[in-house]
Amino acid sequence: MSEHHHHHLFHHKEEKPVEEAVYSETTLVDDGYGGVAAEETTVYATSSEDIDYEKQEKHHKHMEHLGELGAVAAGAFAMHEKHKAKKDPENAHKHKIEEEIAAAVAVGSGGYAFHEHHEKKEAKELDEEAHGKKHHHLF
Repeated sequence: MSEHHHHHLFHHKEEKPVEEAVYSETTLVDDGYGGVAAEETTVYATSSEDIDYEKQEKHHKHMEHLGELGAVAAGAFAMHEKHKAKKDPENAHKHKIEEEIAAAVAVGSGGYAFHEHHEKKEAKELDEEAHGKKHHHLF
């Protein structure tokens, strides 16, 4: 009995690609400790019929809404810090720095929402294309 059981900290799930990676996405998520962790999703398919564009569209819509929520929350925090800077002149410099950081986060989050909006539109177009729906442009 020479079976060895190794206990590893990380369990790696092996995925076997069918032919090629058709769709790959890296998502940044909060790790719960004030940092950011990357989560990569790769979907393999042999033809365009195997890809669930509707699911992708819903995913991008959800991520777009999270980006919008982040932009609103960071903007509100920036305004809060601006108010604190006026009310607390002793620590005004600290509050101004936090305000600027929050404003930058709000802009970044808004940019992410904008990016996801375009990804959602692209997934919708690919879904319509895959199901034979045609766009009739009049102009």
